Amino acid sequence: HHTMPLARPTGQIPEATWTLGFREMTEPWKGALGCLGVAVFFAMTIGIISWQALEQPPEEWVLRGRAGGVLWERRRGALLLRALPAGRTAAVVAVGGVPAAEPPPPRDRCWHDGGQFCYAWEEDAELRVSLEPPPAPGTECYGVRWTPLRPDVALKDCFSMANVSWYGGASVRAQRWPLNGAESPAQPFVSGDFGESPHGYGPVLERYFLGSTGVTVTVAPDVPLFLSLESNRHFCLESPAGRAAVPLGYRLCLSPDMAAAHRHPRSGLFPPHRSPIWRYHGPEGSAAKIKRGLRSLAKRLKRHRLQEGVLALGERCTAVLAAAVRPDHVPPEPRKRQDSAGTWDPSLVAPLQLSITLSPYTSIASPLFLRSLRHGQTDGYWLSLQPPIPLLTMWKGQLCARLNVTSEAALGWFLARARRLRQVLGAAYVVFEGAEGNALLDRAVPPPAELVGDRYTAALAAALATLGNTTIISAGARSSHLPLFVQMSPLRSDWSHAGLKGVIPSVLHYSLLGYNFFIPDAVGGSLAGDTPGDPELYVRWLQLVTFLPVMAFSTPPWLCCDAWVLNLTRQCIQRHRDFVVPLIIKYSEEWLRLGYPIFRPAWWLSPTDPTAFTIEDEFLIGDEVLVAPITEKGQTWRDIYLPGEGQLWLDTNSARVFDGGTVLRNYSASLAEVPVFVK
Repeated sequence: HHTMPLARPTGQIPEATWTLGFREMTEPWKGALGCLGVAVFFAMTIGIISWQALEQPPEEWVLRGRAGGVLWERRRGALLLRALPAGRTAAVVAVGGVPAAEPPPPRDRCWHDGGQFCYAWEEDAELRVSLEPPPAPGTECYGVRWTPLRPDVALKDCFSMANVSWYGGASVRAQRWPLNGAESPAQPFVSGDFGESPHGYGPVLERYFLGSTGVTVTVAPDVPLFLSLESNRHFCLESPAGRAAVPLGYRLCLSPDMAAAHRHPRSGLFPPHRSPIWRYHGPEGSAAKIKRGLRSLAKRLKRHRLQEGVLALGERCTAVLAAAVRPDHVPPEPRKRQDSAGTWDPSLVAPLQLSITLSPYTSIASPLFLRSLRHGQTDGYWLSLQPPIPLLTMWKGQLCARLNVTSEAALGWFLARARRLRQVLGAAYVVFEGAEGNALLDRAVPPPAELVGDRYTAALAAALATLGNTTIISAGARSSHLPLFVQMSPLRSDWSHAGLKGVIPSVLHYSLLGYNFFIPDAVGGSLAGDTPGDPELYVRWLQLVTFLPVMAFSTPPWLCCDAWVLNLTRQCIQRHRDFVVPLIIKYSEEWLRLGYPIFRPAWWLSPTDPTAFTIEDEFLIGDEVLVAPITEKGQTWRDIYLPGEGQLWLDTNSARVFDGGTVLRNYSASLAEVPVFVK
C-alpha cells in the first residue's frame, strides 16, 4: 500500500476541495487511507497499553495493616508479605492454579470492607485476603483463602526458600534442619511410618511452618492438604483436584523475629519417664521362655550395676504374655492356685519396671478378632468401607483389621483391654505403635469427615491420654497438648541423616511442634546400617542421647563394646539423672507458662543471625545449656557456634569462658568427651 501523495504540501487545505477530492478518489487510494487509519489506531492502542504497563507498578498493595501488608507482584504472579516501615519482604507466595499473568487489578470485590480484599479469576478461583485478630501484641496476621470455582482446579501456593529458612511442617526420613534441604513429591499431608513408606511423611507433623524472617504459616485444619518440598527452591501447599472443589486456606502471621513469632499450645507438666529403657530381644516363643529371658536380662543388668530403668517388651512378646494370662476372659471366680504359666510377678525383674506394647491393629487370624466377629456385638469396632466387612491392612507382615476410633464402643473396649493388661502384667508403661497414617487414604477412598487427614492419630491420642501420663504413642498430630510421650522413628545404624546425624534435626523438629517429651531411638540405631556394631558410633550416639528426655538401649553396652564403654554408659546414665532431668523439669514449667520449646535451636538466642539459621548439629536445653556433640565418623574436633551476642558460655570440659555470638574453630573433643557449655 502507498500513502496518498498530498497535492499541496504548504498552507491549509480548503474544506471543499478536500471533500471533493475524496469523492473523486479511486478505490485503491481509499483502501490505502483506511489502512493508514487502522495502523494509526493500532499504534495508539499499543502505545496506550505499553504506557499503562510502564505506568502500572510491578507490585501493588492488596491489603495493608499496621506492621506490614500483602502486595501482588505481577511478574511472578505472587503474593508478597512485607514488613513496614523497613519494607523487608518476609515471604513470597507464588500462586499456582490460576493464570498468574492476569493481575488482580485494584478492582476489589469487597472494597467497602477495609480489612478485606477479594478478587475472582472468573473461570478458576476466588481469592480473599483479610486482616485477622493478632494472637499477641507486635504480631500481625492475614487470612488467605482460595476457593476453586470448578472441581478440576487444583490450588497450589508455593513459599519461596530464597533468603528464608523454614522449619516445622512434616518429619521426613532423613530429617533436615531447616526444611530447605528436604525433598518430597506432592503427597497427602498425613503422618506415616517410614518402615512402610520411606519417601512419605513421618509420624510427627503439624500444619505449621515457621520462617526465619519472623513469618508463620498455619494451614486451616478442616481442608485436605498435599505438601511438596523442592529442596532450596520452595515448599508448596496444594489442594487436591477431583470430585469436589476443595478450598485452600491458611493464616500468615508476621513478627519482628522468629523467637517472637513462635508460640505453641501447651499442656500439663510431665513426670519424667524412668530412664534408661532396655529393650528385650530374648526368646519369645512362649510365656515361660519370655519370663526366663526377662529374668536373665535383669540379672545381667544387675551384675553390670545397671539395675535401674525399664525393661521394654515389643508387641509380639506382649501378645504372647497376654494370651497366657488371658486378660480378655474374666475368670468366673477367683481361682485359689493359678498355674505358674498364667501368672506374672513383676518382682521377678525388680527394681526394674516393665513396659508393654500394643497397637490398634488386630490380626484377622487372632482369637481376639475371630471372637469379636462371632459375637457380632462388635459391629463398627473396625475401620470398614461397607460395614460390617472390615478394611484389611498389612501390619508387621500380617493382614489386620484396624480399630475404628470414631466408635465410642470400640475405643472403650480397646482402653479397657489395655488397662486390664497393664494391671495383670504389672506394667508401669504402655507403648502404642501404629498410631500414624490414614488407612482409608492409602486405599484412595475419601475418608469420612471425622477421619480426614490426621484425625485418626488425633482421636487415638486423645483416647490414650485418658490412660494417664505413663503412655507412649508412636505418632503426633494435633496432640502436642496431651501428656503423652512420643516414640521417635527407628534410625539406621550409621552416620547419615537417616542415622545419627538425623537425631538433632528430629529433636528440634519435635520440640518446635510442641512434642517436647519424646523417646529417641535406641543408642546405636535400630535399623541395619552400613556399619553394624561400630563402637565409635555407639559412643557418639550414647553421648548425644544423654541430653534428651529418655535414654533407650537395644544393644546393651557389654554386647557391643569394651569395658570402658560400659563404664561410660554408667557415667552417662548418672549424668542424665543428676544434670539433665532437673533441667527438663525446670524448662517444662517454662513451656507450660510461655509455650517455649524445651529443646531449642541455636537461633533461639540469636534470632536475627543468619549463621544460626542452618545449624543442625547443636541444640540448647532451655536457654542455659548448649550441647554440641560430634556426629562425624573419626572426628575428634569440630566448629561450635556459641549463640547469644553479649552472653558468656562456660565450657564444662575445660572451665574456660567464651563470648556468645562467636564460632569456636576446631574445638577438640576426644572419644570420651562431649562438648557442653553452660550459660
